[in-house]
Amino acid sequence: MRRRACLVAAGLLAASGCGLTSGSPLADDVRPGSVGRGEPLKGARLTVTSKAFTEQLILGAVMGIAFEAAGADVLDRTGIQGSVGSREAVRSGDADAGYEYTGTAWITYLGRDEPLDDPHAQWEAVRKADAGNGVTWLAPSSLDNTYALATNRANARRYGTRTLSDVAGLARSDPGAVTLCVEGEFADRADGLPGLRKEYGMDVPARSVTQMDTGTIYTRAAQGSCTYGEVFTTDGRVKSMDLVVMDDDRRFFPHRNAAPMVNTATLKEWPAIAAVLGPVTAKLDNDVARTLNAAVDVDGEDPHQVALDWMVAEGFVREG
Repeated sequence: MRRRACLVAAGLLAASGCGLTSGSPLADDVRPGSVGRGEPLKGARLTVTSKAFTEQLILGAVMGIAFEAAGADVLDRTGIQGSVGSREAVRSGDADAGYEYTGTAWITYLGRDEPLDDPHAQWEAVRKADAGNGVTWLAPSSLDNTYALATNRANARRYGTRTLSDVAGLARSDPGAVTLCVEGEFADRADGLPGLRKEYGMDVPARSVTQMDTGTIYTRAAQGSCTYGEVFTTDGRVKSMDLVVMDDDRRFFPHRNAAPMVNTATLKEWPAIAAVLGPVTAKLDNDVARTLNAAVDVDGEDPHQVALDWMVAEGFVREG
């Protein structure tokens, strides 16, 4: 009979200084499939962490399930609000591992201003820069969860925009046509709207920019209440709401490829972590992410169950 872990609600988790204060053991009845054969992590007690949004909850569950199948006892401390809490937990050793994004680490954690255009070069730069912080980055996925602007199908046809340069040109030729729905953070970040305006010469007046929460942005963009909405490239609602994503033709937005971020001391003690996660990470791409994210955000499924079903379907683990 399937045993399910109780996914810890974000409100029950807290980041205090460098650590976490809540969590629960994972108890999935899983066995090795194509990963975890021989249970190379048997005897390990590993804590998995993540941020609080859908994709991170799924990725945290994916990691925890892989560790379980490999024989580890796993403590679930996923669902931390913001980026810093989960990052600091891994760095300090209060957690052992989590999936993180290369561009986020480069800009937010490592304080670098200029992202690298090449995704692998960006990961390599992060890996080298973070080595001295007690954090090891394992091989990245092609899942690239970065910012984008999107519009509905009707507006894409009406205005003929396919790239961000097209949007900038439309803002110049027909200023009233371009209205933006964005999150508050995107409105202020250097790699958000201020940088976008500078890089593309996108002159959109403040009165044409409305700040709102993430879920509302997708709905408003789909309805056409705002011409273009800030979206994430791996969000399942892009597909389910038939939004058209504008190509970042000047490569402004940083690459945010998901990769396992592991406490270096933990990895030295349990080096098999890399082999356990490698095949799983390699399978993650934007199409997989959109499908899994949509199962939660559109269909209302539980993130942990979505992760478990995917791991079983891919043959990474077996149940029972």
